[in-house]
Amino acid sequence: MGDGRLRLIRGMVASAAQALPGPRLPAPGPPEPRGLGAAPVDAARPPDTAYARIRVARHHTGAGAPDAFGIEAWCAGVDRLPYTTGPDQLRPGDIGFGHARRGGIPPSELFRSIRRWSKYQHRLTDWINRCRRVHGEALQIVVLDQTGFELPWEALDLPPEPGAGLRGGPLGALVDVARWLDDFPDRAVAPDGRVLSFFHADMTRDQEFFDPYEHRPHFGIESFLSNLDDLAEQRTGLVYMGCHGTFDQELSKLTLGGGTWADYHDLDMRLLGRDASLVCLNACHSGRFLDYGGDGRQYLRGFTQIFLRNGAGGCIVSAGAVGDPEARVMIRRIVDTVTEAPGRPVATALRAFRAEVYDTFLAGGGVPMMVKDDGTFDRDRQQNVLRLLYSLMFQYYGHPLSTLRLTARHQGVPVPTEAGGRP
Repeated sequence: MGDGRLRLIRGMVASAAQALPGPRLPAPGPPEPRGLGAAPVDAARPPDTAYARIRVARHHTGAGAPDAFGIEAWCAGVDRLPYTTGPDQLRPGDIGFGHARRGGIPPSELFRSIRRWSKYQHRLTDWINRCRRVHGEALQIVVLDQTGFELPWEALDLPPEPGAGLRGGPLGALVDVARWLDDFPDRAVAPDGRVLSFFHADMTRDQEFFDPYEHRPHFGIESFLSNLDDLAEQRTGLVYMGCHGTFDQELSKLTLGGGTWADYHDLDMRLLGRDASLVCLNACHSGRFLDYGGDGRQYLRGFTQIFLRNGAGGCIVSAGAVGDPEARVMIRRIVDTVTEAPGRPVATALRAFRAEVYDTFLAGGGVPMMVKDDGTFDRDRQQNVLRLLYSLMFQYYGHPLSTLRLTARHQGVPVPTEAGGRP
């Protein structure tokens, strides 16, 4: 693969966990502005795959023109959506999941902004609904977004079509959605084995996620990364990092577990290439990309890109901050969902999880005003929106049919750790 690319108030936490879904059984528009117009983004023939494909690219226009993007899409049995751009596809600065954090845009305002943006994408949402009418629950979509604009495709609001039996709501709660980089994935993988993990000191409780499975935790980043290059290690189904991450417009401040982007870039991670392991980066901003060219080559840099380049079969990453207790509850539910039914594709498991959160969101009244009748901030209902945003913020890069199977731990066998053990 080429170099192509979450505290709220503490008193809210208990009610947040209680409100989450319970455990599940396995199982014609305005004229276009000058400089924007229809143009082919890629003359190459789309790949022969069984899923629907959406390609999103920067729309390059003349000097001084606003940043914009264009979309084209393919799906078997549905007319191709030709490449299109226009005044409704300018770069949006206020709808990225990086805003879903304490001190950021109020949850209801962010959600309403995403809904407005979704209406602007009516040509795409209408096309997706045509695909839903043809393929029903079997529809899977892979989004190849090469813009670096942090467009929240999982939250794209689809309009309902009652006559066709189509429910409205966020794309990621209604359809199996995956992302990829550089080109569309052509091979589903089925990683099988133990869990190999790294935890920062304040996130060691995350180990409980993996009590039922063979698991080797690490508490030092160097030893952990070293084991990713050790082919003598046993087969690894899941690589998990519960740690801190940072994002900045300086490449040296793009960090994961204390290591910089450059630290990771120089690693081979041969274990991933051998086992096609699923990687879960439970860290702030782990799924964001920096458009950087300070070393002489301009392209999107991010940790997702590095892990996929080195052979990971897929990545679950965060497009925003995850330090909030709400988000940590969410990532635990995600891990439980993905691991509880080994034969179910990761993308399907994530859709089922998001669908439950969306149902809870609707049952809680949907999108509220920011204030109640008494003029006070509607904290409880804002939480309801935030949970939904968090469920959509964790993104999956991989083939929509890829699965995960973890090796069960034998009762009584101690969990091995790196030298030095628990901090």
